[in-house]
Amino acid sequence: MLQTVTERESIGTTQLAAYRFMLRARLLDEKFAALYRAGKIHGGVFLGRGQEALSAAIGVHLNKSDVFAPLIRDAAGRLAFGETILDAVRTYMGSALGPMRGRDGNVHRGKPQEGYLAMISHLGAMISVVNGVLFARRMKGISSIVGVACLGEGATSTGSFHEALNQAAVEKLPLVLVVANNQYAYSTPNDRQFACDDLVHKAAGYGVGAHSVVGNDLVACLKVVGTAVARARAGQGPQLVVANLLRLCGHGEHDDAGYIVPELKNSPLGRDCLKLAEDFLLKEKITDAAQLAVWRSEAIREIEDAVAQVQREPAPDPFAENWTALSTENLAEGRE
Repeated sequence: MLQTVTERESIGTTQLAAYRFMLRARLLDEKFAALYRAGKIHGGVFLGRGQEALSAAIGVHLNKSDVFAPLIRDAAGRLAFGETILDAVRTYMGSALGPMRGRDGNVHRGKPQEGYLAMISHLGAMISVVNGVLFARRMKGISSIVGVACLGEGATSTGSFHEALNQAAVEKLPLVLVVANNQYAYSTPNDRQFACDDLVHKAAGYGVGAHSVVGNDLVACLKVVGTAVARARAGQGPQLVVANLLRLCGHGEHDDAGYIVPELKNSPLGRDCLKLAEDFLLKEKITDAAQLAVWRSEAIREIEDAVAQVQREPAPDPFAENWTALSTENLAEGRE
């Protein structure tokens, strides 16, 4: 089908927006890695290198009223959903002024009242959390919303994955379950994790929509994730998206990823999604090299400014802190 000029411009605008979130996420991750190596970050640092295209594609298709449960590697999606670089830096560096007030691990951050859920490390468990929020919205009569839960392929082997996806299917919840199949559950390869040929085949067993995509292709990710989100929003029930990609780094900065076989690194999955996106944008003349350089410089400046600011901010005082939940009155979100 031929596209109108307006449609082409709209697609190009979305691609540019997604790319800029990818770029900012990559540069932010690189800064976190440097701070970690310098001993400035306590706790782990888990980079999203290689997964930014999928992550950004999720974030740009969500509305502010939607629900988002991201992975630790979803910096691009988090930024697209509204997290600021300053909030991300504050959380990683333990600032008392951050969204978690320095009281939680640096990857367990969110703003639940805004639909941005703090990650549970046992990722299969996040599906039922999103289900619960979607049920609550349904009971309040709120419609036209979507909840996205992001998982790695290892989480599909858990009982919580089965129970929650089965529940979502029976209740026809507007759930989009995005599986980033980065070929390793930490260091466990796929052939020791599941026996099916492709994780997308699991969708048929639950009666949910099935979508598969090459996860380092931004254009493909935007199309497939956009379709899944639109179908869930239109009342067609849960949608399972499986993105095949490769984590271009270790599980965390503490991991040298020596177990990743050269065949995968040298395969099409091993291509850097950020570089692929840049090449596409330049080839299609959606932007030019000068503009890419400007965006990179702007992002670096914003990140450096945020780090400089946070280094001057206080850490939480364990003797003065009231260690209670976010939902209590004195620590309700948005209150000082």
